[in-house]
Amino acid sequence: MRNEPEPGILTWGVIIVVTCLILYLFERVLWLVVPGLLALVGYYCLQPLVQALVRAGLKHRTAGKVVTGLLFLVTGLGVILLLSLATTRAAGWKAVTTHYVQGGLDFLGKTEAQLVEKLPMVKRSALVRSTPTNLDAAAGQFVDNYLGRLLLQMVHWVPSLLLVPYLAYFILQDGNRFKKHMIRSVPNAFFEKTLLLFDRVDRSLQSYLIGLMKLTFLDTVCLGLGLWFLGISNPLLLGLIAAVLAWVPYVGSAVGGLLVTMVAATDFPNKPVTIYGCVVLFICVRLLDDFVFMPMTVGRSLRVHPVLSVLMLFLGAEMAGPAGLLLVLPVLGVVAVITETLGQILTDQRLRARYRHARQLQRTMPEVG
Repeated sequence: MRNEPEPGILTWGVIIVVTCLILYLFERVLWLVVPGLLALVGYYCLQPLVQALVRAGLKHRTAGKVVTGLLFLVTGLGVILLLSLATTRAAGWKAVTTHYVQGGLDFLGKTEAQLVEKLPMVKRSALVRSTPTNLDAAAGQFVDNYLGRLLLQMVHWVPSLLLVPYLAYFILQDGNRFKKHMIRSVPNAFFEKTLLLFDRVDRSLQSYLIGLMKLTFLDTVCLGLGLWFLGISNPLLLGLIAAVLAWVPYVGSAVGGLLVTMVAATDFPNKPVTIYGCVVLFICVRLLDDFVFMPMTVGRSLRVHPVLSVLMLFLGAEMAGPAGLLLVLPVLGVVAVITETLGQILTDQRLRARYRHARQLQRTMPEVG
């Protein structure tokens, strides 16, 4: 098998520019992009179940209707539950958030006092000179101003989740037919490369999205068991929230670790060993992600250099805000696959010669007839 050339600087420049442009457009229609991404996850997760029903004797269209009907039922019940919780427990969530933020600030104040006691030189630092009162005021302002906006955004996004089973149904039913129509419209000289392009994009998305779900499950189990062993309240829910936050690379992991620390500091204000144990647990799970779970699940599906990943995270945040942090890596991976394959097609002299020869045959065929 012939080795394909590695993409050059110009190719990567095109990839970065196209990725930023797509993220900018996605930010304008984010209400459709997020359900579409979740529908792709549902498609890859439900496709084996549809195939199993087909092997059991059902027609493909009937199997797709049964599976997506169950997905719509689960999604509808989830939307109703989330809306009811948001309307009835909003005030309680505000009190709980204030309680946990205050617990984290108390732990910060105690840690500061211990550092000053053991290391007098630290007392002169600017961080230590900031008074806890200012931190308390900042926490109250955050809870009063930003928590309400966050809840409103959640309520605004909940109805769009009903698009997920709707889009997943049509992807399951007509996805293969759409790919066939796309491939048939390609000239015969580029048929093999186009087929390879669709296969690489499909495998790249499947490996990333399914791997991300598996990684979330493993993180939830590990964090939940560890927090349960340490005696933290609601360990499984807290582990799931931290695992979902980790979908946003680097930033999400830091927020998840901060959340775990605040809950531990609130539950055990006089047991710093337990709090530090939660920090060590979170760091160990992150190390497991990097060296064990990530190669087993997501692996090298995106084939992006770490330096470029960090750079694209900054560009994604600049172009599309928090959504850009979440979408930038899968979009970059797909754009890289498409651009590399198109570059190979355009620079392959044999393919272009086959295409020119086919066009000449098409022009001369009527004359011969």
